Amino acid sequence: AFAEAGARVVAVDRDAESAARTAEMSRLIGAPAAWGETVDVTDEQAMEKLAERVATEYGVVDVLVNNAGIGLAGSFLDTSSEDWKKVLDVNLWGVIHGCRLFGKQMAERGQGGHIVNTASAAAYQPSRTLPAYSTSKAAVLMLSECLRAELADRGIGVSAICPGIVNTNITSTSRFVGVAADEEKRRQKKSARLYGLRNYPPEKVADAILNAVVKNQAVVPVTPEARGARFMSRFSPKALRAIARLEPPL
Repeated sequence: AFAEAGARVVAVDRDAESAARTAEMSRLIGAPAAWGETVDVTDEQAMEKLAERVATEYGVVDVLVNNAGIGLAGSFLDTSSEDWKKVLDVNLWGVIHGCRLFGKQMAERGQGGHIVNTASAAAYQPSRTLPAYSTSKAAVLMLSECLRAELADRGIGVSAICPGIVNTNITSTSRFVGVAADEEKRRQKKSARLYGLRNYPPEKVADAILNAVVKNQAVVPVTPEARGARFMSRFSPKALRAIARLEPPL
Protein backbone atom coordinates (compact mmCIF):
# COMPACT_ATOMS: atom_id res chain seq x y z
CA ALA A 1 0.00 0.00 0.00
CA PHE A 2 2.85 2.40 0.78
CA ALA A 3 4.51 1.37 -2.49
CA GLU A 4 1.35 2.24 -4.42
CA ALA A 5 1.41 5.63 -2.69
CA GLY A 6 4.92 6.22 -4.05
CA ALA A 7 6.98 5.53 -0.95
CA ARG A 8 10.38 3.93 -0.93
CA VAL A 9 10.08 0.70 1.06
CA VAL A 10 12.40 -1.29 3.28
CA ALA A 11 10.74 -4.67 3.85
CA VAL A 12 12.03 -6.55 6.89
CA ASP A 13 11.38 -10.20 7.73
CA ARG A 14 13.27 -12.94 9.55
CA ASP A 15 12.75 -14.94 6.34
CA ALA A 16 15.12 -13.45 3.74
CA GLU A 17 13.08 -14.83 0.83
CA SER A 18 9.88 -13.22 2.13
CA ALA A 19 11.60 -9.86 2.58
CA ALA A 20 13.04 -9.99 -0.94
CA ARG A 21 9.67 -11.01 -2.40
CA THR A 22 7.89 -8.12 -0.67
CA ALA A 23 10.54 -5.68 -1.89
CA GLU A 24 10.18 -6.98 -5.45
CA MET A 25 6.41 -6.70 -5.33
CA SER A 26 6.72 -3.16 -3.95
CA ARG A 27 8.84 -2.13 -6.93
CA LEU A 28 6.40 -3.72 -9.34
CA ILE A 29 3.40 -1.80 -7.98
CA GLY A 30 4.94 1.62 -7.78
CA ALA A 31 7.70 2.05 -5.21
CA PRO A 32 10.51 4.16 -6.71
CA ALA A 33 12.87 1.89 -4.77
CA ALA A 34 12.51 -1.05 -2.39
CA TRP A 35 14.92 -3.23 -0.47
CA GLY A 36 14.65 -6.41 1.56
CA GLU A 37 16.38 -6.80 4.91
CA THR A 38 16.54 -9.85 7.18
CA VAL A 39 16.27 -9.59 10.96
CA ASP A 40 14.62 -11.24 13.95
CA VAL A 41 12.85 -8.43 15.82
CA THR A 42 13.47 -10.18 19.15
CA ASP A 43 17.25 -9.80 18.70
CA GLU A 44 18.16 -6.39 20.10
CA GLN A 45 21.69 -6.33 18.67
CA ALA A 46 20.46 -7.38 15.24
CA MET A 47 17.83 -4.64 15.38
CA GLU A 48 20.48 -2.09 16.31
CA LYS A 49 22.57 -3.13 13.30
CA LEU A 50 19.49 -2.98 11.09
CA ALA A 51 18.66 0.56 12.19
CA GLU A 52 22.24 1.69 11.56
CA ARG A 53 22.33 0.02 8.15
CA VAL A 54 19.00 1.43 7.02
CA ALA A 55 19.96 4.97 8.08
CA THR A 56 23.36 4.70 6.37
CA GLU A 57 22.30 3.06 3.13
CA TYR A 58 18.75 4.36 2.61
CA GLY A 59 18.27 7.27 5.01
CA VAL A 60 16.27 7.78 8.21
CA VAL A 61 12.79 6.36 7.79
CA ASP A 62 9.83 8.73 7.65
CA VAL A 63 7.30 6.04 8.59
CA LEU A 64 8.02 3.00 10.73
CA VAL A 65 5.53 0.11 10.79
CA ASN A 66 6.06 -2.43 13.58
CA ASN A 67 4.00 -5.36 12.31
CA ALA A 68 5.73 -8.59 13.38
CA GLY A 69 3.56 -10.75 15.61
CA ILE A 70 2.74 -14.31 16.65
CA GLY A 71 -0.41 -15.86 18.09
CA LEU A 72 -0.89 -18.00 21.19
CA ALA A 73 -4.15 -19.44 22.49
CA GLY A 74 -4.94 -21.41 25.62
CA SER A 75 -5.68 -20.88 29.27
CA PHE A 76 -3.38 -18.94 31.56
CA LEU A 77 -2.75 -22.01 33.72
CA ASP A 78 -1.64 -24.01 30.67
CA THR A 79 0.69 -21.26 29.40
CA SER A 80 4.30 -21.85 30.43
CA SER A 81 6.81 -19.15 31.21
CA GLU A 82 8.60 -20.08 27.97
CA ASP A 83 5.36 -19.55 26.04
CA TRP A 84 4.98 -16.13 27.66
CA LYS A 85 8.54 -15.22 26.79
CA LYS A 86 8.13 -16.12 23.11
CA VAL A 87 4.96 -14.06 22.74
CA LEU A 88 6.27 -11.03 24.61
CA ASP A 89 9.65 -11.17 22.83
CA VAL A 90 7.99 -10.81 19.42
CA ASN A 91 4.76 -8.93 20.08
CA LEU A 92 6.05 -6.47 22.67
CA TRP A 93 9.85 -6.38 22.67
CA GLY A 94 9.96 -6.37 18.88
CA VAL A 95 7.83 -3.22 18.94
CA ILE A 96 9.93 -1.69 21.73
CA HIS A 97 13.15 -2.30 19.78
CA GLY A 98 11.69 -0.77 16.61
CA CYS A 99 10.28 2.29 18.37
CA ARG A 100 13.40 2.91 20.41
CA LEU A 101 15.93 2.59 17.60
CA PHE A 102 14.10 4.08 14.62
CA GLY A 103 12.15 6.56 16.75
CA LYS A 104 15.41 7.91 18.15
CA GLN A 105 16.71 8.43 14.62
CA MET A 106 13.55 10.32 13.69
CA ALA A 107 13.82 12.52 16.78
CA GLU A 108 17.50 13.29 16.18
CA ARG A 109 16.86 14.17 12.53
CA GLY A 110 14.33 16.77 13.67
CA GLN A 111 12.01 16.52 10.66
CA GLY A 112 9.15 14.60 12.23
CA GLY A 113 7.84 11.23 11.14
CA HIS A 114 5.31 8.60 12.09
CA ILE A 115 5.35 5.30 13.99
CA VAL A 116 2.67 2.67 13.40
CA ASN A 117 2.34 -0.19 15.88
CA THR A 118 0.09 -3.13 15.03
CA ALA A 119 -1.83 -4.00 18.18
CA SER A 120 -5.16 -5.85 18.04
CA ALA A 121 -8.77 -5.66 19.13
CA ALA A 122 -7.53 -8.15 21.74
CA ALA A 123 -5.76 -5.19 23.36
CA TYR A 124 -9.07 -4.02 24.82
CA GLN A 125 -11.24 -7.13 24.44
CA PRO A 126 -10.47 -9.63 27.25
CA SER A 127 -10.70 -13.35 26.51
CA ARG A 128 -10.33 -16.43 28.65
CA THR A 129 -8.51 -18.15 25.78
CA LEU A 130 -5.99 -15.42 24.82
CA PRO A 131 -4.33 -14.21 28.05
CA ALA A 132 -0.76 -14.00 26.73
CA TYR A 133 -1.61 -12.64 23.30
CA SER A 134 -4.08 -10.09 24.66
CA THR A 135 -1.62 -8.93 27.32
CA SER A 136 1.09 -8.39 24.71
CA LYS A 137 -1.25 -6.35 22.51
CA ALA A 138 -2.62 -4.31 25.42
CA ALA A 139 0.99 -3.40 26.23
CA VAL A 140 1.57 -2.33 22.62
CA LEU A 141 -1.53 -0.13 22.77
CA MET A 142 -0.41 1.60 25.97
CA LEU A 143 3.16 1.95 24.72
CA SER A 144 1.79 3.67 21.62
CA GLU A 145 -0.30 6.07 23.70
CA CYS A 146 2.70 6.95 25.89
CA LEU A 147 4.98 7.48 22.89
CA ARG A 148 2.36 9.60 21.18
CA ALA A 149 2.37 11.95 24.16
CA GLU A 150 6.17 12.05 24.39
CA LEU A 151 6.97 12.49 20.71
CA ALA A 152 4.22 14.96 19.77
CA ASP A 153 6.48 17.95 20.44
CA ARG A 154 8.99 16.52 17.99
CA GLY A 155 6.44 16.27 15.20
CA ILE A 156 6.36 12.47 15.36
CA GLY A 157 2.92 10.86 15.30
CA VAL A 158 2.17 7.44 16.75
CA SER A 159 -0.76 5.22 15.78
CA ALA A 160 -1.91 1.93 17.25
CA ILE A 161 -3.75 -0.21 14.69
CA CYS A 162 -6.22 -2.67 16.23
CA PRO A 163 -7.51 -5.20 13.69
CA GLY A 164 -10.10 -7.82 14.49
CA ILE A 165 -10.43 -11.03 12.47
CA VAL A 166 -8.38 -10.54 9.31
CA ASN A 167 -7.60 -13.18 6.69
CA THR A 168 -3.84 -13.63 7.18
CA ASN A 169 -1.72 -16.70 7.87
CA ILE A 170 -1.22 -15.92 11.58
CA THR A 171 -3.83 -18.58 12.42
CA SER A 172 -1.86 -21.37 10.74
CA THR A 173 1.23 -20.53 12.80
CA SER A 174 -0.47 -19.73 16.12
CA ARG A 175 0.23 -22.06 19.04
CA PHE A 176 -2.52 -23.71 21.06
CA VAL A 177 -1.24 -24.68 24.51
CA GLY A 178 -2.67 -27.29 26.84
CA VAL A 179 -3.62 -29.75 24.08
CA ALA A 180 -1.90 -32.63 22.27
CA ALA A 181 -0.03 -32.00 19.04
CA ASP A 182 -2.72 -33.49 16.82
CA GLU A 183 -5.41 -31.42 18.53
CA GLU A 184 -3.27 -28.30 18.14
CA LYS A 185 -3.02 -28.92 14.39
CA ARG A 186 -6.78 -29.45 14.18
CA ARG A 187 -7.41 -26.14 15.94
CA GLN A 188 -4.94 -24.34 13.71
CA LYS A 189 -6.71 -25.65 10.61
CA LYS A 190 -10.14 -24.79 11.96
CA SER A 191 -9.08 -21.27 12.94
CA ALA A 192 -7.49 -20.72 9.52
CA ARG A 193 -10.71 -21.93 7.86
CA LEU A 194 -12.86 -19.61 9.99
CA TYR A 195 -10.62 -16.63 9.23
CA GLY A 196 -10.80 -17.57 5.56
CA LEU A 197 -14.58 -17.72 5.65
CA ARG A 198 -14.64 -14.32 7.39
CA ASN A 199 -12.37 -13.19 4.54
CA TYR A 200 -11.72 -9.65 5.72
CA PRO A 201 -8.85 -8.64 3.42
CA PRO A 202 -5.52 -7.39 4.85
CA GLU A 203 -5.57 -4.71 2.13
CA LYS A 204 -8.26 -2.90 4.13
CA VAL A 205 -5.96 -2.86 7.15
CA ALA A 206 -3.23 -1.44 4.94
CA ASP A 207 -5.58 1.32 3.79
CA ALA A 208 -6.40 2.09 7.43
CA ILE A 209 -2.70 2.34 8.24
CA LEU A 210 -2.05 4.82 5.43
CA ASN A 211 -5.05 6.85 6.54
CA ALA A 212 -3.81 6.80 10.15
CA VAL A 213 -0.46 8.21 9.05
CA VAL A 214 -2.03 10.94 6.91
CA LYS A 215 -4.51 11.98 9.62
CA ASN A 216 -2.23 11.22 12.59
CA GLN A 217 -4.85 9.03 14.26
CA ALA A 218 -4.12 7.62 17.71
CA VAL A 219 -6.07 4.35 17.93
CA VAL A 220 -7.57 2.77 14.83
CA PRO A 221 -9.89 -0.24 15.21
CA VAL A 222 -10.20 -2.12 11.92
CA THR A 223 -13.10 -4.49 11.12
CA PRO A 224 -16.64 -4.12 12.51
CA GLU A 225 -15.99 -6.41 15.48
CA ALA A 226 -12.91 -4.42 16.45
CA ARG A 227 -14.88 -1.17 16.37
CA GLY A 228 -17.72 -2.77 18.32
CA ALA A 229 -15.39 -4.09 21.01
CA ARG A 230 -13.71 -0.69 21.26
CA PHE A 231 -17.09 0.95 21.79
CA MET A 232 -18.05 -1.61 24.44
CA SER A 233 -14.71 -1.26 26.25
CA ARG A 234 -15.45 2.44 26.69
CA PHE A 235 -19.18 2.45 27.32
CA SER A 236 -20.15 -1.07 28.38
CA PRO A 237 -17.10 -2.79 29.89
CA LYS A 238 -19.24 -5.06 32.08
CA ALA A 239 -20.83 -6.62 29.01
CA LEU A 240 -17.41 -7.11 27.43
CA ARG A 241 -16.20 -8.90 30.57
CA ALA A 242 -19.24 -11.18 30.41
CA ILE A 243 -18.42 -12.05 26.80
CA ALA A 244 -14.82 -12.77 27.82
CA ARG A 245 -16.04 -15.65 30.02
CA LEU A 246 -17.46 -17.50 27.03
CA GLU A 247 -15.25 -20.21 25.60
CA PRO A 248 -15.45 -20.30 21.81
CA PRO A 249 -16.19 -23.72 20.31
CA LEU A 250 -13.14 -25.35 18.73
